[in-house]
Amino acid sequence: MKGYVVCVYKNISDDEKLKEYAIKARAAVENFNGKFLIRGGKASSKEGEKSPRTVVIEFPSYNEAIAFYQSKEYQDAHLILKDHAERQFQIVEGA
Repeated sequence: MKGYVVCVYKNISDDEKLKEYAIKARAAVENFNGKFLIRGGKASSKEGEKSPRTVVIEFPSYNEAIAFYQSKEYQDAHLILKDHAERQFQIVEGA
């Protein structure tokens, strides 16, 4: 079964840090055969609070999504966002 990374941002305090993170994170996604399905874009909120950004990434398997998150390459990118963005980050097994 495929694995999905679902990131729902609550706030972003530094757009430049987000751009820097995105460049490094994208390389890690590609190295783990991930495919961006949603990366920002137009959105409307029908229930709950509106998010400034949502990202969904598909991986060939749940285990590959976990390996991506735990990789040094992604963790180095993740450190860039520290204190610059608040988000909910989930890894979900899909159908």
